[in-house]
Amino acid sequence: QVQLVESGGGLVQAGGSLGLSCAASGLTFSNYRMGWFRQAPGKERDFVAAISWSGSITTYADSVKGRFTITRDNAKNTVYLQMNSLRPEDTAVYYCAADRSPLAATIEAEYDYWGQGTQVIVSS
Repeated sequence: QVQLVESGGGLVQAGGSLGLSCAASGLTFSNYRMGWFRQAPGKERDFVAAISWSGSITTYADSVKGRFTITRDNAKNTVYLQMNSLRPEDTAVYYCAADRSPLAATIEAEYDYWGQGTQVIVSS
């Protein structure tokens, strides 16, 4: 059974940094592309960042480009999202997702497995 468990969320001031982790189990992690999505209160879930199964290809939403970095450690079955220069509009529940395909994907429907999410609150 595939499980994705996010951690690292919390409260941070605007301009600060936060690092999220997503630990995967029940799958051959290196065969799965991974993505981060977020959902702000009252809004739809949006794409944030994605990484290919090898880690060689990454893609980002325009709103986070240059501030967020997605990486993965296939030996630890973990994907990370480093978030710098945080803004109040980054406040959301952050979800990681997995899909058994090689290339990075930006569309929510392309992911088969989802974590429960971790809350990030950025205060102004």
